[in-house]
Amino acid sequence: MADYSAISNAHPQYIENLYNDYVKNPTSVDPSWSYFFRGFDYAGANGNGASNGHATALVDATASGLASIPKKELAVMTVIDGYRHRGHLSSTTNPIRPRRDLQPHLDPMEWGLESEDWDKPFIAGEVLGLKNATLRQIIDRLQAIYCGNIGYEYSHIDKQDQRLWLRERIEKHAHTEGYGLSEEKKKRILLKLNEAVGFEDFLGKKFVGKKRFSLEGGESTIAALDAIINEGAVGGVEEAIIGMAHRGRLNVLVNIMQKRYEDIFNEFEENGADALGFGSGDVKYHLGYSSQIETHGGQTVYLKLLPNPSHLEAVDPVMMGYARAKADILYQNDYDKVLPIMIHGDAAVAGQGIVYETLQMSDLAGYHAGGAIHFVINNQIGFTTNFADARTSTYCTSIAATVQAPTFHINGDDPEAVVFACELAVAFRQEFNVDVFVDMVCYRRWGHNESDNPAFTQPVLWKLIEKHDNPLKIYSAQLIKRHETNEGLVEEMRQKFSDYLQERLSEVKQKHLPYKYQDPENAWRSLTRGAAITPDMFQSSPASGIDPSVIQQILAHLASVPTGFVPLKDVLRYLAGKQKLIDANKVDWGYGELMAYASLLLEGKNVRLSGEDVKRGTFSHRHACFFDADTNREYNRLNTITAQQGQFLIYNSLLSEYAVLGFEYGYALASPDPLVIWEAQFGDFNNGAQTIIDQFIAAGESKWGRQNGLVMLLPHGYEGQGPEHSSARLERFMQLGAENNMTVAACTTPANFFHLLRRQLLRSFRKPLIHMSPKSLLRHPDCVSDLSEFETGKGFQETIDDSAISDASAVKKLLFCSGKVYYDLLKKQRADNRMDVAIVRVEQLYPFPTKQIQTIFDQYPNAAARLWVQEESKNMGAWSYIATFHDDFGLKYVGRPASASPASGFVKTHEKEQMKFVEEAFL
Repeated sequence: MADYSAISNAHPQYIENLYNDYVKNPTSVDPSWSYFFRGFDYAGANGNGASNGHATALVDATASGLASIPKKELAVMTVIDGYRHRGHLSSTTNPIRPRRDLQPHLDPMEWGLESEDWDKPFIAGEVLGLKNATLRQIIDRLQAIYCGNIGYEYSHIDKQDQRLWLRERIEKHAHTEGYGLSEEKKKRILLKLNEAVGFEDFLGKKFVGKKRFSLEGGESTIAALDAIINEGAVGGVEEAIIGMAHRGRLNVLVNIMQKRYEDIFNEFEENGADALGFGSGDVKYHLGYSSQIETHGGQTVYLKLLPNPSHLEAVDPVMMGYARAKADILYQNDYDKVLPIMIHGDAAVAGQGIVYETLQMSDLAGYHAGGAIHFVINNQIGFTTNFADARTSTYCTSIAATVQAPTFHINGDDPEAVVFACELAVAFRQEFNVDVFVDMVCYRRWGHNESDNPAFTQPVLWKLIEKHDNPLKIYSAQLIKRHETNEGLVEEMRQKFSDYLQERLSEVKQKHLPYKYQDPENAWRSLTRGAAITPDMFQSSPASGIDPSVIQQILAHLASVPTGFVPLKDVLRYLAGKQKLIDANKVDWGYGELMAYASLLLEGKNVRLSGEDVKRGTFSHRHACFFDADTNREYNRLNTITAQQGQFLIYNSLLSEYAVLGFEYGYALASPDPLVIWEAQFGDFNNGAQTIIDQFIAAGESKWGRQNGLVMLLPHGYEGQGPEHSSARLERFMQLGAENNMTVAACTTPANFFHLLRRQLLRSFRKPLIHMSPKSLLRHPDCVSDLSEFETGKGFQETIDDSAISDASAVKKLLFCSGKVYYDLLKKQRADNRMDVAIVRVEQLYPFPTKQIQTIFDQYPNAAARLWVQEESKNMGAWSYIATFHDDFGLKYVGRPASASPASGFVKTHEKEQMKFVEEAFL
């Protein structure tokens, strides 16, 4: 008698629980099981044992409620279920060596079936569309579908509509020869493989020893991307945004983006490097590109390949922010029209935490961009590290399960499988607007670069690779064997493309589809760029004030709440406090900030603000949104000023700095028109986003010629609360400042902050703005501004002279400072009535306002002592920059001594240090 214990031992009560759920609600179980149970219930009710005469339908009564279903039928159904769940573990996805045994437990003998059952028919086969199928036929079909050159991971998806959508398409086509691809598509695959292989071969011969980070071994990537873009266009995609690292980038540029071959060849020769006119430029395999192409089906699609540094995966959130901005600005939030394509390496997608952060953002309201296609060029090695040392997870793409994204693992030597999986991925993304992963397992023909010797660390692997034919040869042979082409046509195609590349190298011009600039691109083109942005443009600011009637309109709106809205009592107190200030013709920091946003909105500009807890503000100063005390309904205070205004887009972010800052940089990269702001919960949280700051914000314009107006608000100030959260690391931004690449500021009044924010969109160019935002000053009684300071004709002040000084000739000492320490010095000046000491605030630290400071020197002819006073330690803050680059001003340092930690952890020590350097400043 057969032993069926394997079923219950492997999954205790699994089948019984399924059946009991089915009895209660047939729609609560997987439709395949429902279909299976329903068939037997029907047959049992008609008294024929549910067998229709099959020998396997012998009823083996049990107490489980499954008496009408033979145990062997249950076993077959469980095997089918197992293939759907774990078949990918046995798929033939590795083109160069056998896979590890991952023990998928798919042997029917493990589930109570015996060799004598192989040729018996089972009703369970009907869930695969097989009528009267034997066990052998069922297993053959399952092997063809789930254990071939594509391994499908999708059973982990909770949403039944997504899971069943995939299953239907997989089980319909995956077992057919050529995956049901048309002859036309097969010709297209051959064409793209020929281009990919031919281009790499040509570069290798013509530019020997030059780094190109070739795609050799993974050339099916070009057929894959071509399929993604073509299938996307059929599904409504009008623009595709691509982010990728360096490997294969040149091939993608010419064979997907349609960058001219001669341009690539010129970059190898470094022709034109002296004609940049501005900035440093970058290596050719980091550069971005924009094009407009006509797909194989005749649709026109915009393509954007974003520039990217060698920091792997750093571009991921940038491209998602860019895609979201395009959806917001151009496509009315129709995510089907813009397709993000993220190209990963296997070691990077497994090892870089930014991938997880970006995925966690994918379905959040402020960061959703309709899902991305994640294409992994899985060459089974990271630099010289084997995959066994590069990850703990089974797959490099196991991170996809965190957001229940399906993953298709594919043998890169089977381009038809690659194209089928890519088309399936695009259709799934367009249907559900969620992420999907395509993991193409291939190899790397050479070392990390073309001059590297991989045999140093993987001699056996590279012996296999050396003997392995490229995907073009393999696919050509396959087509020839199937009589779908012949050797002559393949050789003719290869030679024709080689001749074509030689012509390009000889500067024969290739045809190019003319590019029509999009509105955001025209907006960028209208700005002042490159060397035309002169240093003098940073020494003064345009007028940015607004009409008094607009000020009153904004303040009146901020004081109101909608009819029927129930504010918290604390909110009523908050509004009353604000009104008291307004009645005195003054506003504090929070209202100065909101007024800046509101004024831009009334001018038709959008404002986007994101970060951790930005709606309320970390220090409860902003309250951009109120929440109903009874219903928790949200009221966005700035989105309902007028019907014609811009949008105030404010989002509390996930607890991430790296990904969120990258996303906002990408959003600001898409268009110069909106004001885009990221606020750190505390200034030192920017530590976690340093890659974005270094590689994109500080250097992006110099490397890639891309301006960006992103604003970073970093709360900064020493209040005796310990080393954490005291310092936003001002010194780092000062060190990064060069070539007028950004603005670093530390405003001391609400009005000046108002003008600084408005200036971002009023200047004829865009630069990132880094602001050392206050904490204790948010409620400091002296940190308020008169309403007249916001009015027409006023603007941002790079420096603020001491208004308390009536006799400049009596001043013997000048104290220069920035930020919160001004109010500490002001308190001392007032207490001691020191009118011989003038306190000058430097509100813009970089670019340093040298002309204005020289003017201040001239105004105080008797001020022999010139000091720079800061609350940060001597090796931090702005001092090192000033001492290095502006030593001609003769400033002397006053402040804390150098320190390894940003601040003391003891309040008394902090106060003692503070008192000491304030006293020293006035000696």
